[in-house]
Amino acid sequence: MASTPPPFREVAPDGPVVFSGGSNADPADGAAPEVLTVRPRFEHRYWLHALLLIATLATTTFVGALHYAAFEAGFEARMPDLDVRLLARGLWYSGTLLAILGAHEMGHYFMCRYHRVDATLPYFLPAPLPLTGTVGAFIRIREMFPSKRVLFDIGIAGPIAGFVVLVPALVWGLKLSEVAVLPADFEGLSLGEPPLFQLASWLVWGPVPEGASVNLHPMGFAAWFGLIATALNLLPFGQLDGGHIAYAVLGRRSTSVSLVMVLVAIGLTFVSQSWLIVAVMMLVMLVTIGARHPRVLDEDEPLDPTRRWLAFAAAVILVLCFTPAPIEPYRLIANP
Repeated sequence: MASTPPPFREVAPDGPVVFSGGSNADPADGAAPEVLTVRPRFEHRYWLHALLLIATLATTTFVGALHYAAFEAGFEARMPDLDVRLLARGLWYSGTLLAILGAHEMGHYFMCRYHRVDATLPYFLPAPLPLTGTVGAFIRIREMFPSKRVLFDIGIAGPIAGFVVLVPALVWGLKLSEVAVLPADFEGLSLGEPPLFQLASWLVWGPVPEGASVNLHPMGFAAWFGLIATALNLLPFGQLDGGHIAYAVLGRRSTSVSLVMVLVAIGLTFVSQSWLIVAVMMLVMLVTIGARHPRVLDEDEPLDPTRRWLAFAAAVILVLCFTPAPIEPYRLIANP
């Protein structure tokens, strides 16, 4: 995900970023704007990015070890003790997930470099969450977008780059998975299956017999999580990637789309409680940031046909990665 910069910045196309203090001086009169800071582009705190990456690798590898232990146990209640062997197997999950998240964020970053829009390297976010070990990653964009075309390119580059890594990881992860019979007393989590997951599962395993399920390998689970993260990022709301794309395509009309998206998220909480966190986050962003996307420097430059086709492709990726019920307790589904 790419965070949007604060407003009121004057940008030198081939030099440092110049922060304006909001002077009313007219450059035509020879008066220069009040300048607060001049900073070279693409300066990074490499130690911080490396520290967060290592911490996220540690938390996701630990969680990946738990996923591998569950995979080895099948759908039985027994779980092996964690040891060095299992921690090494945890790299199946952590390596895959960080590759997907890293590709997504570096897609944003390299497009920022291409358009000379100042941005940070990815910040990975470790978290002691037993299911994921992370809450994702983001880059911080530190100057205004010069045009809607640039906004569009940067916004869509991340999801496409992540998707390119995600698809082969999904197929490989499903090949490493197993089809097993569910015990009658099984209790656990049921993962919602986006259309792309269903297609890949059918291609790898064919129809799954009644009473059986795919015991997902940790690599497959990382790819599944990548599907959900991609879908969430492509939702046409606010300053998500989908919000950037919607603003580039629709302009100020994207505000209405963002408001509708909040209502949709709230409605989805009645389908699955796993949408509750997303709905709350959207409401918080709506209150603190507002529904309107920040303006770009050139509001009048239209998108060309190629970019409009890419916007359609992004919508297709959203549909392929989306599921209305991402995670549900299995017993709740089996015995409603």
